Amino acid sequence: MRCVRSLTVAWIGVTAVLAEPAMGAPLSGDDWLVPPPSASHDATLLYFSGADLWHKGSSAYGGAVWSPGGLSKDGFTLKALLAGGDYLYRSSTTNFRGADVMASILPGYRFKRGNLEIKMFAGLDIQHHWTLPSDPSNKLRGTHAGARFNIDAWWEPLPARTMVAATLTGSSIGSNYGIRGATGWRMFERFWFGPEIETSGDRDYRQYRAGAHITSLQFAGFEWAFGAGYVRDNDRRSGMYGRFSLLTRR
Repeated sequence: MRCVRSLTVAWIGVTAVLAEPAMGAPLSGDDWLVPPPSASHDATLLYFSGADLWHKGSSAYGGAVWSPGGLSKDGFTLKALLAGGDYLYRSSTTNFRGADVMASILPGYRFKRGNLEIKMFAGLDIQHHWTLPSDPSNKLRGTHAGARFNIDAWWEPLPARTMVAATLTGSSIGSNYGIRGATGWRMFERFWFGPEIETSGDRDYRQYRAGAHITSLQFAGFEWAFGAGYVRDNDRRSGMYGRFSLLTRR
């Protein structure tokens, strides 16, 4: 069920860009192309987008998070995501190109305790899959509806100096899962930098990643996240991966 891979990557990419809580210092009006924030600490809407690439597949996504009580406070929050991707795989003696699109809407709750923030979501997951040429053995061809959960955590052991982030996501469609962990240090008071590890897959397929990330780089009016490193799967395919994402709060 390799077709779930690009969608799981999209969810992990979303976590990377949404990782840091909205509790840092605001941008300075002296930053190049960055307008002074009016009231970002009171924002209730967050818009995000991004993409992920390696030589056997890619994905892109966009969406929004709504927290009526404020993005930096305890309370109800709603996450919506639209994603799509493609991937290459081999079945028997035939090479296939698969593609998929997904829409998810997940109500959840944010918990903040000091320098620890945990966000928990669960809701509807809708996916559509197809392959070229048609692969009758691919059980996920067509449209499916299921349930998805997502847990994100962010902790600063030394506030504004070190961070630890973790995410766990899964869907009942294809029984796919994704796990990511990252740690880092605050660099030049502008972004977080450090190592990241990730694994994802389903009953038959597994992929592993190890690399480095830059998180919450504030530039040109947006917050950016980047990641790159080495990827390998249980089909003994390996290479490099890269991803980027950005967000803005309103």
